[in-house]
Amino acid sequence: MGELDIVVPVREGAANEQLRYALRSWAVNLPHRRVWLVGGRPPWADGVEHIPTRQAGRTKYRNTTAAMRAVCEHPDVSDTFLYCNDDFFVMRRLESMPVFHRGPVREVEAYYATRGNGSYLRGLRETRDLLVGLGHEDPLSYELHVPLPIRKNGMFHALEVGGHLDVLHKRTAYGVLAGIGGERMADVKVLDRGPRFDTTGTYLSTMPDSFTNGMVGRHIRESFRRPGPYERGRR
Repeated sequence: MGELDIVVPVREGAANEQLRYALRSWAVNLPHRRVWLVGGRPPWADGVEHIPTRQAGRTKYRNTTAAMRAVCEHPDVSDTFLYCNDDFFVMRRLESMPVFHRGPVREVEAYYATRGNGSYLRGLRETRDLLVGLGHEDPLSYELHVPLPIRKNGMFHALEVGGHLDVLHKRTAYGVLAGIGGERMADVKVLDRGPRFDTTGTYLSTMPDSFTNGMVGRHIRESFRRPGPYERGRR
């Protein structure tokens, strides 16, 4: 576990306080070798590796697909790495990162179908149809807001197979095509400002508003008050 790199796609131009506290949480609780920011890099970030990428895709999903391809092609990123977003917080000490899935895609689709019919749901359905067409009749979803261990060659294959989709669900395509299995868990994303989140759990994730103005954001900031090794001017 200690030899794995952490890879994080980062949008350009944002101050990104969520990333600051995510990095603090990983430094304390998620053993790793190096951190790679892919895309943007906030001016306060220090001690991290950086892979600049052009963020000119029609959607953020195209941008993260380009970022993931750059990671898979980079010789210095560990062959197996932990794929994170900038709003993933590890709240308890881990010695190794388990593999988790969210259950069958059909159940995740039913949940999102009640919330609208945007590009995320369209991408879910297109990714599902792609996998079913390849013989995976009831594929699992890996679209969770927790770190996911990924092997470069497996992800590169998933990008080759599904890269034509505008909104490829990369974690799901990778997890199903590589047959990684894993343990089922409920997603940990906290969408609102209220107290409905597990203060004793190992993982949390936030929306920008729930992090800035919500009780979950306050809980995370209080848990990681001290600047970590990835911040310029830390004391």
